[in-house]
Amino acid sequence: MLDNDPFLALESRFTPWDCSEFFSTSQPIGSTISGSGSNESNQNQTNSNSGLDEPKQPVSIIDERKKRRMISNRESARRSRMRKQKHIENLRNQVNRLRIENRELTNQLRFVLYHCHRVRTDNDRLQSEYSMLRQKLSDINQILLFKQLQQFSWPCNNVTVMSEQTPPLIT
Repeated sequence: MLDNDPFLALESRFTPWDCSEFFSTSQPIGSTISGSGSNESNQNQTNSNSGLDEPKQPVSIIDERKKRRMISNRESARRSRMRKQKHIENLRNQVNRLRIENRELTNQLRFVLYHCHRVRTDNDRLQSEYSMLRQKLSDINQILLFKQLQQFSWPCNNVTVMSEQTPPLIT
């Protein structure tokens, strides 16, 4: 009854994977056949070896792929860092150029504002001078008009003129 119990190995704390060394998988079943079946046995052996290598081979292929991917990623990261560094350097150069251009434009603006101020000052002075000269011209025109009016011999003008003249002295 104990022989039929499938859990007997578990009760003795002896698990099936602890027994793997007792079961050799390196030699396939039927490899002991001799004679004309030797080719088949060699072929089975080759297949079984490749079967054993397959679990190892994918691991090595996977490891190789991981290594290649890791190297590729490192190279890509290095290129990315170089591009970033180049971009930052280009931005710094652009900042320097723009600062210089800004300084030049500021100087030009100051120059233009200074001359604009001078032109306004000159314009104000000239407008003031213009209005003063215009007023003088107007005054001169009035005087000339008055003189022309005086030159005409109007009787009323003579009277006024005579009254303006000094009376003769009686002695």
